[in-house]
Amino acid sequence: MIMQTLIHLLKCNIGTGLLGLPLAMKNAGLLVGPFSLLAIGILTVHCMVILLNCAHRLSQRLQKTFVNYGEAMMYSLETCPNTWLRTHSVWGRYTVSFLLIITQLGFCSVYFMFMTDNLQQMVEEAYVTSNTCQPRKILVLTPTLDIRFYMLAILPFLILLVFIQNLRVLSFFSTLASTTTLWSMALIFEYIVQEIPDPRNLPLMASWKTFLLFFGTAIFTFEGVGMVLSLRNQMKHPQQFSFVLYSGMSLVIILYICLGTLGYMKFGSNTQASITLNLPNCWLYQSVKLMYSIGIFFTYALQFHVPAEIIIPVVISQASESWVLFADLSVRTALVCLTCVSAILIPRLDLVISLMGSVSSSALALIIPPLLELITFYPEDMSCVTIAKDVMISILGLLGCVFGTYQALYELIQPINYSIANSTAVYA
Repeated sequence: MIMQTLIHLLKCNIGTGLLGLPLAMKNAGLLVGPFSLLAIGILTVHCMVILLNCAHRLSQRLQKTFVNYGEAMMYSLETCPNTWLRTHSVWGRYTVSFLLIITQLGFCSVYFMFMTDNLQQMVEEAYVTSNTCQPRKILVLTPTLDIRFYMLAILPFLILLVFIQNLRVLSFFSTLASTTTLWSMALIFEYIVQEIPDPRNLPLMASWKTFLLFFGTAIFTFEGVGMVLSLRNQMKHPQQFSFVLYSGMSLVIILYICLGTLGYMKFGSNTQASITLNLPNCWLYQSVKLMYSIGIFFTYALQFHVPAEIIIPVVISQASESWVLFADLSVRTALVCLTCVSAILIPRLDLVISLMGSVSSSALALIIPPLLELITFYPEDMSCVTIAKDVMISILGLLGCVFGTYQALYELIQPINYSIANSTAVYA
C-alpha cells in the first residue's frame, strides 16, 4: 500500500510541467534557477505538511474520519474569532473548490497543448525522420495542417476516456502512464547528459521579468498539492503517509532540478517550451514523444477526476433520476470541450503553464495552507515564530501570484506570429 501511494504521489507531480523546467531555468538563470527551484520545492512540501496537519486536527475536533481541502477551510473558518468569517465560512470551501477546478482543468488544457504540439511535430517531420540521431538545427517549417486540427482530432478520444468512472480501471491507466513516462524520462536523460556544451556562456541570473515566468512554471510543476489529502485518506495506515510524502517529494525535487539544469545546459538559448521539442529528429526520440504523450493522455483522466467529482454531484442533484446518466456524461463532455477551447484560444504552452501556476497553483500551494494553519491553531496559542513564518509564506505566494500573473498576461497579449507561437513550427 505504501508503494502504491508513492507511485500515485509521483504520478500526480510528474506531468507536463516537468518538461518545461529547462525553459524555466533559462528564464531564471543557471545559478538562480536550481536554488530557487529547491526553495520553492521545500516551501511547497512544507505547505503540504501544514495542510495535512490542519485536516488531521479538524477531523479530530469534529470527530470525522476525513476532511478534504475545501471542508478543512470551511470548518476552520467556523471556529475563527471573526464573526463575519464564521458567518461566511462556506465561502472558504467554495473558494478552494473553485481554485481546484481552475487548477485541474488548467492542467488538462496544458495536457491538450502538449499532446498536440508533439503530435504535430511527429507528423510534420515524419518524412525527414532518420535512423541517425543528430542534434536539431533551427529551421522554420510551414505546417501542412493547423495545430487546431490536431486538437480536434484528439478531442473525441479524450471524451471517451473521461467517461470511464471506475477507479480501478483508472488505476490501470495510471500504471500504464507511469510506465511510459518512466521509459521516456530515461531516454531523455540519456540524451541530455551527452556532450553538454560549455555552460560558462550561459547567464547565471536572468532578468526579473523572466524570473516571474520561472516562478509560475515552478509552482505549476508541483501538481500534487490538491491530491495529498485524498492520497493520505486512501492509505490503510494514514500515519505512514509522512514517510511517503517526504521520500516521494524528495525524489521529485531532485528530478526537477536535474532535468531543468541539464536540459538548459544542453540546449542553451534554443530551449523550447517542452524539452521533447528539442530532441533529435530520429525514430528513437520520436518514440519518446509518442510514449510521453500516451502517458499524458491517460494522466488527463486522473487530473480530470478532481473537478468532475466537485462539479458533477452538484449538477446531477438537480436532475431527475432518469436523467442522471445523461447529465453526468454531458458535464464530462462539456468540461473536456472547455479544455480544448482553452488550448485553441491560447496555444502558447510555456506561457499558459506560467499563468496557471501563478494564478491558482500558487494560491493552493503557498497562500492558503499557511492561512489555514493560522486560523486552525490560533486558539491553541501559536508561537510568534510560527505566525511570522506563515505570514511570510503567504505574502511570498501572493506577490508571486500577482506579479507572475501580470507578466504572463503581458507576454500573452504581445503580437506574435502564429508560426512562432507554436513551438513545433520553429524547430526542425
